[in-house]
Amino acid sequence: MPAPTSRPPRPKDRHGFEVAIICALPLEADAIEALFDYCWDSNGPPFGKAAHDTNSYLTGMIGCHNVVLVRMPGTGKAHAAAATSNCRASFPNAKIALVVGVCGVAPFKRNGEEIVLGDVVISEGIIQYDFGRRLPGQFVPKEGPLDSLGRPNQEIRGVLARAKGISGRQLLVSEMTRSLSILRQNPEFCAEYPGVVYDRLFEASYRHSEDHKPCEQGGCNGKLVPRCRLQPKGPNPTPAIHFGLMASGDSVMKSGEDRDREVEARDIVAFEMEGAGVWDTLPCIVIKGACDYADSHKSKVWQRYAAATAAACAKAFLSFWMPPPSAESDLPPNKRVRLHASEDAFTIREPRDQPVFLVPFLENPLFIGRADVLMNLQSLLFESNNRKIALVGLGGIGKTQIALQLAYWTKEKKQDYSVFWVPALSHASFEQACVQIMDACDIPTTDNNNAVESVRQYLSSKSAGKWLLVVDNADDMQTVMGSIGVEKGMYQSLPQSGEGRILFTTRYRKVGVSVAGRNILEVPAMSPNEARRYFKEALIQEMSSADDEVMHHLLAVLTHLPLAITQAAAYLNENQISLSEYVQLFENTDRDRIQLLSVEFHADTRYEQSQDPVATTWFISFNQIRRADELASRILMFLAYVEPRAVPQSMLPKGESQQQLTRAIGTLRGYKFLDKRGSSEVFDMHNLVHLAIRSWVAENDLEKEQSQAVIARLREVFPTDEWENRDVWRQYLPHAIKLLRCPEDNWSDELCELGFWAGRCLLVDGRVIEAVGLLEHVVAIREKTLAESHPSRLVSQHGLAIAYQANGQIKEAVKLQEHVVAIQEKTLAESHPDRLASQYVLAIAYRANGQIKEAAKLLERVVISDKTLAESHPDRLASQRELAGAYQANGQIKEAVKLLEHVVAIQEKTSEESHPSRLASQYALAGAYQANGQIQEAVKLLEHVVAIQIEIWAEDDYRRQLSKDLLQHCYERLEGVNSVVS
Repeated sequence: MPAPTSRPPRPKDRHGFEVAIICALPLEADAIEALFDYCWDSNGPPFGKAAHDTNSYLTGMIGCHNVVLVRMPGTGKAHAAAATSNCRASFPNAKIALVVGVCGVAPFKRNGEEIVLGDVVISEGIIQYDFGRRLPGQFVPKEGPLDSLGRPNQEIRGVLARAKGISGRQLLVSEMTRSLSILRQNPEFCAEYPGVVYDRLFEASYRHSEDHKPCEQGGCNGKLVPRCRLQPKGPNPTPAIHFGLMASGDSVMKSGEDRDREVEARDIVAFEMEGAGVWDTLPCIVIKGACDYADSHKSKVWQRYAAATAAACAKAFLSFWMPPPSAESDLPPNKRVRLHASEDAFTIREPRDQPVFLVPFLENPLFIGRADVLMNLQSLLFESNNRKIALVGLGGIGKTQIALQLAYWTKEKKQDYSVFWVPALSHASFEQACVQIMDACDIPTTDNNNAVESVRQYLSSKSAGKWLLVVDNADDMQTVMGSIGVEKGMYQSLPQSGEGRILFTTRYRKVGVSVAGRNILEVPAMSPNEARRYFKEALIQEMSSADDEVMHHLLAVLTHLPLAITQAAAYLNENQISLSEYVQLFENTDRDRIQLLSVEFHADTRYEQSQDPVATTWFISFNQIRRADELASRILMFLAYVEPRAVPQSMLPKGESQQQLTRAIGTLRGYKFLDKRGSSEVFDMHNLVHLAIRSWVAENDLEKEQSQAVIARLREVFPTDEWENRDVWRQYLPHAIKLLRCPEDNWSDELCELGFWAGRCLLVDGRVIEAVGLLEHVVAIREKTLAESHPSRLVSQHGLAIAYQANGQIKEAVKLQEHVVAIQEKTLAESHPDRLASQYVLAIAYRANGQIKEAAKLLERVVISDKTLAESHPDRLASQRELAGAYQANGQIKEAVKLLEHVVAIQEKTSEESHPSRLASQYALAGAYQANGQIQEAVKLLEHVVAIQIEIWAEDDYRRQLSKDLLQHCYERLEGVNSVVS
């Protein structure tokens, strides 16, 4: 029998709550709140929550338990994980989380047992059914030991075993029925059974007739599957309780066929969306009521009743939950010591008289600056009473040195505090530090306790007094937090005490959030002034004022990174070279730079077993990412081949879902390898990290594989040169150009295609010389590798001819385009768009070369062919514009004006104001007006064109200069006007 319920006293603070109930939907939380036996928030001051916690809480009593109800801001794993992490920070003594609400169910278990709507499912385990790889034609779930959420802990398994027994199940159903009747009596909650007539199970293959409408309105009339438990004329079925595996995912299961496959393959009984997000943070049981059959025939008719049965079952389940009392419960309050494993491990004694200072490093005499960070730490730890703080920053940013400075400050200013230091480099280093703490504090042990457990028990007791514990280099998630069913992390072995403070240093933000919740302090780079002072202090040789400029440049190249500055100073001290010589070495080649960043050096304030060089410390992080997050690793290697600045998210390798990409980017941002630019989806990478990644890729023999992957990805996402795509290709161009700077032997067909479109975009953007150089290279390679009539070779030559003309290389343009047209006349039909486009470009080149009659003849032919196109088609309008230009050159001014007015009138309706084609037509019309003596009209139009071009093109853009020159000429022709174009 469950223990009799006795009302617990009101907790003194948030530490008095051991049960969290988490609900995603308001109606789910309403059902739980309605079953509170007592609400503490309504009968006393609120308990509040931790700093930066955004959750909404309600505290109260259910049975003999003080519980906290957590209302999630939304559904899904991400919301659940964030809400649980916040809850853990605000209610650190929570021992179990109940995720309570509604779910979709399998109508039949694998053993044939029926589940009907309103039944309740209690989880025996959670499977992330949408976690895996989407391959062509199939989805392959990840089911390795590191991908599984594992089973509940031993204590929960014991309670489940008891509840599943005959007497336990009977009692559970009885208690649930009693609580359900209470909810039914609440008219505001509407918890009545909807009726057997609404419990309809269609065959798995029968799909819902019409989305966004219930079956009754949508006309669903498929064959229904009969169930023994549902009798239309019989009594309403009593909700049953089922135990089994639940499938948790971010997507809603709305397919009867997919549901049945999951049931058959993995013996799943229910589908929900929050359990996986809670499972890794708190010991967890999911209790959910069946509101649909996880098929396309979803209806909200059952949600309130299912939420009510789940809440009633959760209350019944809590009558079985009896966590072991703390070992101090039988001691007088003034003598209680927090023990968890052995009651005899310590004698009861008063806090020690003399504090202990156990730190493995001497105080750093070269420590400079960081006053803001230290003041924040001192305030957060000792004034705001935050028990855990995580110092987070890039490897080499100086986290350990800041923590060391804080340790010595505490020794001097907080003399009633003991200070302890444990490295989290590995389990072995952590355990060794605990042995040293035992020796320093004379901590007794027993045969049952190892050093780690003995230290945890001691520091959790009042005997230890006040203390600060620095957990340094907590970088590896598995080492710190452990993995379910495999290994306990060192975090679980840390002490808990109101008198203690723990400072973590980590380069991985996700670890920081896991251990300290929202109590995160980011470590910025040194300021230029701090970096200069530190560098001068670290050097043996005196710096002269003549070295200031070189030093400023070097520190900027080193990005003011403390570890890189320390390494550079050590190299200068050991090799007795000048600052200028070092800078010359550093800037020689990438290989020289990475070698300098990889040189070992010694420092008294770093671990003997740690790897000192800047590059090596990042290599360790790269390898951790490669093991833990496959997509983050791919993105990291992708970034090695593009520019480190202004990387758009849309260019990055894609994952199997948006959630996976978000998580991968979060991993890289967590290590400070990526920084987001405000609210945009653009990222920057630390320059030295970028260099180190390239070296790491080479060391792992991945250069060829990765360069091909990057080329394929950029070719996939790089847009065409339409003006409407300009925002995209302006973002992508720097990265494509960097990739294109490779030896000619490495130029594949894909790289040539990327080079062609990059060249075209450069040309549209007015970067003519760059466009010519790039397109010449593409043409040279394709002339070597492709047949003379190959379409890719011809289109490249066509693009180069356009670039030649824009660059004033008219004769080269004519020669090359005549060749293209001659080939296409043999291979393409007269009306083929590619042939017409080539003739159009050749006509423009003829006109620029003074061959007016040839240009007009060609353009008239093109315009006639273009009549098959819509009047507003861009190609037709462009041909008409160029024909008008030929008319004007041939002295047919009025015909030119008439045709250009027609073109401009259409483009003003169909193209945006800044479109290059519209501006080109307006410029051409202004030129025709000027030739026709309509100077006022020309000036008005040119003033508009110049104003737009100033906004969109660089000052030296040739199109902008042509417009300004023509406008100035028109001003000069206006009688009495002496204006100058600014």
